Amino acid sequence: MLIRIRRGWELPETAATPESMVLQRRSLMRLAGVAGAAMSLPRLAGAQSAMPAMNAPRSERFRAGRDLTPEKDATSYNNYYEFGSSKSVAAAAQKLPQSPWTLKLDGLVDKPQEIDLSDLLKRVSLEERVLRHRCVEAWSMIVPWTGFPMAELVKMAAPTSAARYVMFETVQDRARMPGLRQSWYPWPYQEGCTLAEAMNELCFMAVGLYGKPVPAQNGGPIRVLFPWKYGFKSGKAITRIHFTDTRPVSFWEKLQPTEYGFWANVNPAVPHPRWSQETERLLGSRERVPTQIFNGYGEFVAPLYAGLEKEPLFL
Repeated sequence: MLIRIRRGWELPETAATPESMVLQRRSLMRLAGVAGAAMSLPRLAGAQSAMPAMNAPRSERFRAGRDLTPEKDATSYNNYYEFGSSKSVAAAAQKLPQSPWTLKLDGLVDKPQEIDLSDLLKRVSLEERVLRHRCVEAWSMIVPWTGFPMAELVKMAAPTSAARYVMFETVQDRARMPGLRQSWYPWPYQEGCTLAEAMNELCFMAVGLYGKPVPAQNGGPIRVLFPWKYGFKSGKAITRIHFTDTRPVSFWEKLQPTEYGFWANVNPAVPHPRWSQETERLLGSRERVPTQIFNGYGEFVAPLYAGLEKEPLFL
């Protein structure tokens, strides 16, 4: 008799969103510097910030269309397998130092370099964007991120004409990330996109959340965001951005290629092999809403996929 043991990443749809309190609107705090942000953050051991004192104007170009997810829900329900397979990894993640932090740009570029995050933030223009985030597990949230377009980093690296893809790599800290001991996972966590996707105005490098530095459990101190793709594409705690002429095979694609793939564009018409993607649960609420193609951002990204109709845009 075949006995099948589920691993931590194999979740049924019913496990995607827990019961929580009624959704409430919360007013946002503007970034008011390290001292003010530190007073607002939980006093957890090891919590640090690489964020300098600054304010970030709110962009009105990208409208979420729904109320914000309560901060306590967005920062306490997290997928981060380097710290464990449960959603309750916030406490464990505080052990990961957030400063100093170095970002490496390499591969097919004219300007390979290593940049300290504090220096990088002096070279970019920060803005706040309220964006939808859709998890492949069929839950979603609406949160205010602070950051800058990925295109600014691409320009700093100056990719050569041979570069066609971008690979993002998450930090590996074996002393503080117990999940790295799970040998069946293809560490390090890597994700990828086309160079055209990286240059799209919607692709975002986030360093802030709810007017504060991005908490470690949410991918701080810096993460990449693809709001039109399923959330697993948005790699956390990025330490390396590699430009290549070969399409990257991402973490989940290596682990389960029949369920996760390179494109991973949000598409309600293409179900996950184990559950439907037609609707999603709003984190911090009991409400369920219809899922939108490209997570509602088609006007910004649909042209990227013209002529790719036969490509499996989800798998």
